[in-house]
Amino acid sequence: MSSEPGNLALTAPVPPEVVLACRGVTKVFGDHAVLRGVDLDVGQHKAVVLIGASGSGKSTLLRCVNLLETVSDGTIHLDGVDITDPRVDAVAVRRRIGTVFQAYNLFPHLSVLDNVMLAPRVVHKVPAAEARERAMNLLGRVGLADKAAAYPDRLSGGQAQRTAIARALAYQPRLLLLDEITSALDPELVGEVLALVREVKAQGMTILMATHEMGFAREVADTVCFLDGGVVVESGPPAQVLANPTEARTRRFLERFISR
Repeated sequence: MSSEPGNLALTAPVPPEVVLACRGVTKVFGDHAVLRGVDLDVGQHKAVVLIGASGSGKSTLLRCVNLLETVSDGTIHLDGVDITDPRVDAVAVRRRIGTVFQAYNLFPHLSVLDNVMLAPRVVHKVPAAEARERAMNLLGRVGLADKAAAYPDRLSGGQAQRTAIARALAYQPRLLLLDEITSALDPELVGEVLALVREVKAQGMTILMATHEMGFAREVADTVCFLDGGVVVESGPPAQVLANPTEARTRRFLERFISR
């Protein structure tokens, strides 16, 4: 038996270099299928970027990966383990996945430092001194060491989002999920957050990210997946999907997006 999430046995079909594998992932809300048989792989140290219009299923897919939504059909594998198995320990899975949403979701009554320390201390039982040292190192990496004692209401949007990323990295996650993390930011703050993601990727983090920042996707992604109507319409290297898409639906989306 594996010592990975939920102590479930490894499943054969997923290559060892693939950190995350989605196989036929379907999610239905009432009579509406938001995801309809999504297949994708995220290799170790790779970044897969999801693009598509609002309502295409990007955020729902990320929520399914983090077990915030239960899949209606299909499977999701983390390091070869089927984390959609009903026997899985969802808390153990989430300890291995860092997630940053559009909203920063920082605890307003805690300082920046305490926000970053919280999960290592409470969830992972890291000793206080070690958690503090790790958190201060992370805040230094994201350019916020001087804000350690500040509270979230004293931060700019970009600083708050960088704090949220530092908090996710404090888990020392196997996989980082980023859901439209710049959509709530003023345009002048977008660059500082994307620069941090670029740095995290360069340091070897495995990332699944939904974004509308096409230039950033072109620069950082190893693979771009275009979702439309809950299916992956087209997937491939950024140069192919963004500059020379083969599917008419992809071309129409990019034409609409670029023309706005």
